[in-house]
Amino acid sequence: MIRFLGRSALDFLTYLGEIGKLVAAVTDSLLHGKIRGRMVLEQLAETGFRSQAVVIVTGAFTGAVLAAQAMFQFKPIGMETGGGPLVSVGMLRELGPSVTALMLAGRVGAAMAAEIGTMKVTEQIDALRSMGVHPTDYLVTPRFLAMLVAMPLLIAESAAFGILASLIVGTQAFNVNGAYWLNQMNKHTDGTDVAISMIKGLVFGILIVLLSCHQGLKADQGAVGVGRGTTRAMVYSALAILIVNFFLTMLLNLVFPARTGA
Repeated sequence: MIRFLGRSALDFLTYLGEIGKLVAAVTDSLLHGKIRGRMVLEQLAETGFRSQAVVIVTGAFTGAVLAAQAMFQFKPIGMETGGGPLVSVGMLRELGPSVTALMLAGRVGAAMAAEIGTMKVTEQIDALRSMGVHPTDYLVTPRFLAMLVAMPLLIAESAAFGILASLIVGTQAFNVNGAYWLNQMNKHTDGTDVAISMIKGLVFGILIVLLSCHQGLKADQGAVGVGRGTTRAMVYSALAILIVNFFLTMLLNLVFPARTGA
């Protein structure tokens, strides 16, 4: 047991060290490397534009089910209009960022790990080095920049459709007056909720790119290694998002406390 725990601790520290080296390489690339605008745009289309459908559906139904559950609990005690603030704050501060990030970890993160891993096992990355092209500049930095742009926009889209879906559910399925719903939602929602959403989005996007690209860059043993790296990229990214989300929630709610209404 002691040997297992010690080995696990050392493996985890080694992993953190490798992630730290990748962070340093990306930072050096951003400061001194060549930014390939065309590749950034291509990755932005893949990460952002092609992810819109899944983000919209996920956000809309998350907001709808949250509103429905709130109505089932609030209606017996006459607090139906409380569903608007609950959904808007919940979608912006928690569900929008976390659900969107989890979906992108599965869709985009896995694709990053698979593509880079395939290049690694087929020695295409070694070919880049032989031509004087740094793999971080060519493979990681464009994905990093694209994610920084796409993630906040996708989270905003997810939250917006979730709030819209909750309004439809509240007013159509539970016959809540739309004016009261919107009034209570506006009273308890402001720019701090949006700020928290964007901050979480940036952090989650960085985690997805770093963890996924790292798994691709260390892939070996052919197709088996690529598959293993793809699976690890999805699992590690999801775990990191859920764990970091807790600490971000505790920190950001101290910095941006929720409104009490007036």
